[in-house]
This record gives sequence, C-alpha cells and structure tokens, in this order.
Amino acid sequence: MKKTKMIKKNYEFKKNLSTGKYYSGRNIEAFIKKTNKKEINLLGIAISRKLCKAVKRNKIKRLIKESYYLYEDKIKSGYSIIFLWKKKIGIENATFENIKNDMKKILEKAEIIEEKE
Repeated sequence: MKKTKMIKKNYEFKKNLSTGKYYSGRNIEAFIKKTNKKEINLLGIAISRKLCKAVKRNKIKRLIKESYYLYEDKIKSGYSIIFLWKKKIGIENATFENIKNDMKKILEKAEIIEEKE
C-alpha cells in the first residue's frame, strides 16, 4: 500500500518550509518535518520557474518522484518532506543517478531511513 501523499496546497508548502529542518545535497535541498498525527508521509516537490521551461521542470519532478519511490518503503512514516532543486545548479546535472545519490545522503543525514535486511 502506498504510504505517501503529495503536498499540493501553497499553505502546506509554506508551513513546512518555515518549520521544517533543512538538509542539503549537491543538486537538491530538503525540508523535513515530523508530523505525529499521521501514519503516512507527505511529499512536496518545487522547482523555480526561473530555472527552465515547464517541460524540463516536469522532467526533474518525475526524476525526484522516481528516486523517492525507490526509498519509500525504507522511510519511517509520519514525516513531511519537501524537495527543492537548487537554483544555482544547472539542469544539465538533472540525471537519475545524481538525484538518487543526493536523496540517499539527505535521508541518511535526517536519520529517517531505516535499513531493512
């Protein structure tokens, strides 16, 4: 069963960006906040319009979602996670491997990933 729902509302993004803990990777940034009331995780992805056109932004979003779904079963439940693409990093670095490695480092730093044997 899928245990992740998407964050879509602006007020949800603002709340998590202001109160969540900041973690940074080489290409992506994350704001992670513990939400005690829920058994599911909330995922939000945001990329600046100034970075590139819609087609390329959507491609980056798809790559981030796919990387997240690789780790979804290992992530502890009850967290709100927002991933942002760094504005200073060009979109030519948007490869699946780069995003996956960054995400793993961020989740390990935040200590919300549990290693299953």
